[in-house]
Amino acid sequence: MGFGDLKTPAGLQVLNDYLADKSYIEGYVPSQADVAVFEAVSSPPPADLYHALRWYNHIKSYEKEKASLPGVKKALGKYGPANVEDTTGSGATDSKDDDDIDLFGSDDEEESEEAKRLREERLAQYESKKAKKPALVAKSSILLDVKPWDDETDMAKLEECVRSIQADGLVWGSSKLVPVGYGIKKLQIQCVVEDDKVGTDMLEERITAFEEYVQSMDVAAFNKI
Repeated sequence: MGFGDLKTPAGLQVLNDYLADKSYIEGYVPSQADVAVFEAVSSPPPADLYHALRWYNHIKSYEKEKASLPGVKKALGKYGPANVEDTTGSGATDSKDDDDIDLFGSDDEEESEEAKRLREERLAQYESKKAKKPALVAKSSILLDVKPWDDETDMAKLEECVRSIQADGLVWGSSKLVPVGYGIKKLQIQCVVEDDKVGTDMLEERITAFEEYVQSMDVAAFNKI
């Protein structure tokens, strides 16, 4: 098995023919088999060997993950067509130098450092923008039913008492009187609150403190904004 000499046009042609109906040297995902063959190819195949060039560019994109690709790297003679012998590097005057060439090597390491620097700069910019962006404030719209003692309760004064309650994160809205029977009307009043600052328990405690006018308070509706 093998591809002949992958540093020659003939060897690259064998590789191209082999990849005509394959995406990878072995299997259906990139593996150490692809890394082994990739490292034996000294440069990108010419454009007319489009199967080999397509494969070469695809495997090159895995340069940072090559060590984590599955499988165990074997000798080149363990890959390729069964009727071709591997001769890559045999008889080449600079075979040792060629074998030592790491196509994932120094230039790419410099590029990786540059990419790392750019990533760090962009991350810093993102964190800066995020810090300047105002935090989203969770709010709720609450509809309260405030019930008086009887039909003689001064409802205008009752509403005045309710609206006198002021707190950071509390905004009073519209209101109306709703009949409940026997001539008695309850105050139905809307408010918007910031969830972290104002809760229904606090509203009930403050509203029912006006004992002269208020019998009870209920939450008629509660919606997140």
